[in-house]
Amino acid sequence: MRSSVLAAVAAAVLSLPATASAADHWWSGDWYLKLGASGAVGPRFEGSDSYIFQAAPMISLGKAGNVVRFSSRNDNPAFALIDSGAFRAGITGKLVMPRDNDDSDDLRGLAPVKLGVELGGFAEVYPTDWLRLRGEVRHGIRSHSGLVADVSADAFADVTETVRVSAGPRMTFASNDAMDAYYEVTPARAARSGLSAYNPDGGIQSAGVGAAVNWQATDKIETSLFGEYKRLMGDAADSSLVRERGKRDQFLIGVSATYRFDFTIP
Repeated sequence: MRSSVLAAVAAAVLSLPATASAADHWWSGDWYLKLGASGAVGPRFEGSDSYIFQAAPMISLGKAGNVVRFSSRNDNPAFALIDSGAFRAGITGKLVMPRDNDDSDDLRGLAPVKLGVELGGFAEVYPTDWLRLRGEVRHGIRSHSGLVADVSADAFADVTETVRVSAGPRMTFASNDAMDAYYEVTPARAARSGLSAYNPDGGIQSAGVGAAVNWQATDKIETSLFGEYKRLMGDAADSSLVRERGKRDQFLIGVSATYRFDFTIP
């Protein structure tokens, strides 16, 4: 009897997949990578009163098993370290594009903003099945050395199986160093640019609202039509760059498309 039990145990052990230990790695399993681009008509720079067409890449990476209930074009590339379905949190990053006088004559004489990134974390929660609250806090690298925080709320509803509409408020906060990069005009820069000297403090930078219509064209292709309005607030709105050469009210309208690639990591 004893020998038969041992034989059964040995057979069960030998029948286990040889790759079972590999499944313990966090990176093992099915993943998706979404690549795409957006094109929009928006201000030449934050606070500008003239508009141009702009294009930007869109990237999203995640595990196929983790279903994201809602995503917005305002979400920066992120990777969830905690995902319970109703709550997600992890790391996020944003590419910061350069800004100099080649973008507009209104920036002539001002300090340029270098190409850089913002790295930090995000958290989002779903109080109901149709509402998402999300916040991001990021630290600038190279472009500026300050902190930037975005908070948003989005209500969403599926009109059909392939069409979803969404809308909600947005707000951005920035520290002193982040504000300086975009809205400060030092006395020396004032003499070169013709603007009044200005030294901003940190605080609320803007508040507004955004809306979108998303169409799942195929299983892998998703398109979107979006529009946004925001108003510069606080020390950002009081900058001489905005008061003397721009506007507080900022509008954006555009379209986007992404394609999803599925792959497996052993």
